[in-house]
Amino acid sequence: MDHSSSHCHAPHTAAPAAHGGHHHGMSRTDALPAPDEPVYMGLPHERYLRPKLYVAAALTLPVLALAMGEMLWPHAFSWLPPHASGWIQLLLTTPIFFWAGAPMNRRWWKSVRDRDTNMFTLTVTGTGAAYFYSAAAVLFGAWFPANLQSGHGLPLYFEATAFITTIVLLGQIIEQRTHARTDAAIRALMNLAPRQAQRVRADGTEETVPVEALQVGDVVRVRPGENLPVDGALLAEAAEIDESMLTGEPLPVTKRAGEKVHAGTLNTTGSFTFRAERVGADTMLAQIVRLVEQATESEAPIARLADRVSAWFVPAVLVVAGLTFLAWGLLAPVDGWLHGLLNAVAVLIIACPCALGLATPVSLVTGIGRGAQAGVLVKDAAALERLASANTLLIDKTGTLTVGRPAVVAVEAYAGTSEEELLRFAASAESPSEHPLARAIVEAARVRGLSLAEAEKFKAEAGAGVCARIDGRLIQVGRAESASQVQSHPAATLAAVSIDGRPAGLIALEDQLKPTTAEAIAELQRTGLRVYMVTGDRETAAAAVAAKLGLDGFHAGVTPAGKQSLVQRHRQEGARVIFAGDGLNDAPALAAADVGIAMGTGTDVAMHSAGLVLVKGDLQALVRAVHLSRAVIGNIRQNLFWAFAYNVAGLPLAAGLFFPTFGWLLNPMFAGAAMSLSSISVVLNALRLRSIRL
Repeated sequence: MDHSSSHCHAPHTAAPAAHGGHHHGMSRTDALPAPDEPVYMGLPHERYLRPKLYVAAALTLPVLALAMGEMLWPHAFSWLPPHASGWIQLLLTTPIFFWAGAPMNRRWWKSVRDRDTNMFTLTVTGTGAAYFYSAAAVLFGAWFPANLQSGHGLPLYFEATAFITTIVLLGQIIEQRTHARTDAAIRALMNLAPRQAQRVRADGTEETVPVEALQVGDVVRVRPGENLPVDGALLAEAAEIDESMLTGEPLPVTKRAGEKVHAGTLNTTGSFTFRAERVGADTMLAQIVRLVEQATESEAPIARLADRVSAWFVPAVLVVAGLTFLAWGLLAPVDGWLHGLLNAVAVLIIACPCALGLATPVSLVTGIGRGAQAGVLVKDAAALERLASANTLLIDKTGTLTVGRPAVVAVEAYAGTSEEELLRFAASAESPSEHPLARAIVEAARVRGLSLAEAEKFKAEAGAGVCARIDGRLIQVGRAESASQVQSHPAATLAAVSIDGRPAGLIALEDQLKPTTAEAIAELQRTGLRVYMVTGDRETAAAAVAAKLGLDGFHAGVTPAGKQSLVQRHRQEGARVIFAGDGLNDAPALAAADVGIAMGTGTDVAMHSAGLVLVKGDLQALVRAVHLSRAVIGNIRQNLFWAFAYNVAGLPLAAGLFFPTFGWLLNPMFAGAAMSLSSISVVLNALRLRSIRL
């Protein structure tokens, strides 16, 4: 119902605008990649990593108990035969290192072969040193110097190998689950187009054909409640098309003969025919699919702080360990090479990034859990880092800033008619209609307690409004020509009401701002974000909303492809861009932005394309998301500092640098203790995120 005329026309067959019609889309197989095929960070699919994690965790628990049990409960394993604990730990840790850790071992070898050091280089070097040293101590312990022996034999570090392997597997699975959601978004997009279409033959009869069979020039019929299969131009009839999945705007658009219609949009009222002009990959829907694909593919993976530090830390540690081995072997008078080996192992163990492996995933898991409690669902962990440093917010209007459905905001009655009488007549005439504006007028009358009369001789036609007889009087409702007639609501849509052919008044309808929008915008600006509204609405309506909210700017009349271009333009100007939206047309922009944030009340496609989802679609949740991101990233940086502080401080001692002067040496056992202490400090610091105020 596009109330653009006040004249009655022939009866129009109304039909419910059900979105459920013909959503049988093209499907993709969710095939599992080959076991050795890398899908993320050089590791295989998380479905292959999961069994390895379960086995590693199950075997790590007894290893930890055997290694640490005596420290917590003296004589806890006194019933075991001498040296039995070492053999049990060797048997349990071997499958963890060689089988569960195999993907990381392969990634380590690739980093060595390609000279591309990263976290895996140091992780596997450290776990490997701990494993092979401990295995040698169990198998050839009699060859080690007596001064290294204790009441429990030689110090073993199997628990370091087992624990680090398990925790890194867990971290990689968590990260994998937050990535690679493009296929799901594309499937949701493709499902908007029906699988079959009604093609009209030259003799006027119809046939059902697959959408792929349609060609340019074919005449296609679309019934009420059906989605359009291809792009085209409307023929003789007028039509009401719900384009909200493309534009995000809540009101159906009136289309007249010759105007363009698009695949995936919904016919809300009567049957109509159109001539196909773009089919297959040329439709706007297919172009949006490509935009999402291109935006996702062009987005560079985030450079993680741990890997950036590892780029110099790993070679430095390996050099220190090698120099330690050589210096002791060449300069020590007794058992120099063996002491060199032990001290080199101590260097690798204390530098082994157990805390580094924990620093990011523990903070992320804790922060993600805290965000879920606050209505912020983090789908892409890397989005949190980008959100923390973002400085520009582009935010879609409809359904994000606004409620997403029209409501009556003013009633202006002319002389001789009261506001209640005007609203009652209009609502009674509109009561049989399914149009969103009609439902808003009826709802406003009910809220005011007005009793509606039965509409007789109801007629409605797309683009012509409605007319009916109410209490014997002819009531006509159509869209007014200009929105400027109600100055207090410049962004409103106006419905003109006439009684027995005489203009009786105006009803202003507007998609109202959410109650929390203004306060949330002000808080976002206080965090340092520049906030711009993006809408397909007209300039005057957008300007009115932007002025009311005190925004930094706005972009009006933006097309679906234009939203993505807008994001790219801001990024080219040096901005770090957040895009928040809820419609299908927002999907390319969500994917192209540094951070895409979807409203939970929006479309599945928007939520698939975003890195974060706000469950209630409330902008206050966006404020909480910004605070959460900054808290989590700050926590990760603190963790990384402490992880490296313990390691760097212990490296000179582990290497024996102070031995000539002070006689200080760091037994590998104490190196392991220092490593554990750094891990504990990281975990405790991360747990503080559970209680942060958002």
